[in-house]
Amino acid sequence: SLTGNILTRLSETKLEIVAAKMMRVSRELAIEHYKHLKQEPFFEELIKYICGELHKRKKVMALVYAGDDAIGKVRALAGATNPEKAEATSIRGSFGRIMTSGLYENVIHCSANAQEAEHEIKLWFQPDEIIIELFASQEVVQKEIKKRVWA
Repeated sequence: SLTGNILTRLSETKLEIVAAKMMRVSRELAIEHYKHLKQEPFFEELIKYICGELHKRKKVMALVYAGDDAIGKVRALAGATNPEKAEATSIRGSFGRIMTSGLYENVIHCSANAQEAEHEIKLWFQPDEIIIELFASQEVVQKEIKKRVWA
């Protein structure tokens, strides 16, 4: 229910949305996304949270922004990871909270640097889902790919 509020705040950056999708996050995607936190005591709860197991909304809106200093602008607007330490006017300061377990429900994720952004974008999106050429890609022919189609 905060998506509109967050998108409004992000529009202040004057960056361009070059990819967006609503999705259910699989356990495999969540584990790969947060693998750098695997040794943390909150890892399993974090996986359950992003997969929607700790709340009723089993969805995530994944976005890719492009433009000058996109990472810096989005991170500044998002605020500190800990919602209680984030500026009150930041996204996390306005909408985030700390769950009773201590897990930060900070409502937004943003890449820390260009290397992390590339890894995360490639993890969450396929080249044809992004409207600009961000990274090198190639066309391949694949056989026997199982996918859902409309009946």
